Amino acid sequence: MSRRTGAPAPLAVPALIAVVFLALPLLGLLVRAPWATLPHLLSDPLVAEALRLSVISALLATALSLVFGVPLAWVLARAEFPGKALLRALVTVPLVLPPVVGGVALLLAFGRRGIVGRYLDQWFDYTIPFTTTAVVLAETFVAMPFLILTVEGALRAADRRFEEASASLGAGRLTTFRRITLPLVAPSVLAGAVLCWARALGEFGATITFAGNYPGTTQTMPLAVYLALESDPDAAIALSLVLLVVSILILVALRDRVVRSA
Repeated sequence: MSRRTGAPAPLAVPALIAVVFLALPLLGLLVRAPWATLPHLLSDPLVAEALRLSVISALLATALSLVFGVPLAWVLARAEFPGKALLRALVTVPLVLPPVVGGVALLLAFGRRGIVGRYLDQWFDYTIPFTTTAVVLAETFVAMPFLILTVEGALRAADRRFEEASASLGAGRLTTFRRITLPLVAPSVLAGAVLCWARALGEFGATITFAGNYPGTTQTMPLAVYLALESDPDAAIALSLVLLVVSILILVALRDRVVRSA
């Protein structure tokens, strides 16, 4: 019996519409790009500084997410305690919360009069808002849930017999996590980190609300695109192309691992 590999029309047509819908905006960006003046537009020192700040802050946000998000994913996947459902809901909230609201929430927590920020100001004479640190915190807030949910799903699906065997041989829980559990879910950790980095790289709303838009300090590429769109649309398109190319290169380079793990 021959095996059918084509998609039936009731599925193929909506799938084609979805592809067209997703591809048209990117095609419009490529068609309207000012290719002749692109090198000149991208040679602006402010553009290079915004790209550098975007990449570095996204990497720092991803590092923070790995340090704190992977343990939290393990707690959500393996531990049982009262309020676990509420904790998972809190982790998921940044995914559905409007980014601007997230920025306001960060201000109320870490601002000069915030829950934590007031003590940082009084005791250490240090304020977080409108600094590069604020950019990293804003990106971490909106991007970490992608990593947590990806790793939690992998931990739930992982075969626990290896961990049980490790425990039966006398290994402690931390040793088992480091030597057995983490290598088992390493591809999913990588996938979550890539998604986290990509989300942090494109963060706009929470960043502009909590960190502001100061060139060289808090102006990331999405903020530079927004600012350029008001005065120089060609520059905005050029900056958008840079973000598009960087994102595509990262996702294509890690395509197989991301797809298989996620």
